[in-house]
Amino acid sequence: QNSGRHRMERTWENSPRKLVTQTVALTARILRRWARDPSTVVQSLVMPVVLLVTLNIVLEDGVELATGESALYGSVPLIAMVGAMTGAIIGGVGIMREQSDGLLARLWAMPVHRASGLLSRVLADSIRILVTTLVILAAGLVLGFRFRQGLLEALAWLAIPILFGIAFSVMVLTLALYSANTIVVEATDVIAAFLMFFSTGFVPLDQYPEWIQPFVENQPISCAIEAMRGLSLGGPVLEPLVKTLIWSGGIVAVCAGPLGLGFRRASMRG
Repeated sequence: QNSGRHRMERTWENSPRKLVTQTVALTARILRRWARDPSTVVQSLVMPVVLLVTLNIVLEDGVELATGESALYGSVPLIAMVGAMTGAIIGGVGIMREQSDGLLARLWAMPVHRASGLLSRVLADSIRILVTTLVILAAGLVLGFRFRQGLLEALAWLAIPILFGIAFSVMVLTLALYSANTIVVEATDVIAAFLMFFSTGFVPLDQYPEWIQPFVENQPISCAIEAMRGLSLGGPVLEPLVKTLIWSGGIVAVCAGPLGLGFRRASMRG
């Protein structure tokens, strides 16, 4: 009888209903913590807008002369993508602190669905990226950015930073769970900066030396920017979107297994 009751409790603990309610509760906890941290708010919302305004001042005339179109159709997607990527450090550092504080171990010992810990972090990151993208888009609209293709295209535009941002967050979380300190996690900012400066959102592709153009054209931020440019201004969408999906899916496929194992290992350490 006791063993039967124990099996029922375990089944209830890992039920889909528990997964949903506990994921929502843990997601709300993460979002409240981020909202109360001034440095997180500045990094996620203020700095991307400042960077967008700066890029527009520096690049607008040169890009418009070279291409005949506003630089905003490259710089707004660029900053949305960079904001999605750089903000992932917040989650990576956060999970490392919760591991060292023993919070992950305490949650693991409680009657909480095993998948809710990781899913809540992915969901919280998705919401962070959406809010960041909306703030950047609002700043872009003030500067003169416009959607010329329609409502469905605009919604797809919003989805692209979330798509790749989640994949990048999965990578950062994986690195965090296998790192002894925050140096490796914080170094992902260097990756984001490198991809930003060597992307088609920074300057047009033909402005780069020929030997580096294949890299610039096919790296993930450029692929996403070109898809977003097509969705807002007009132009090719399918090919850059497929490349973005391949990049995102590939990162998640490589990191999913190590992430799950790393989270389990970190949670079981008392």
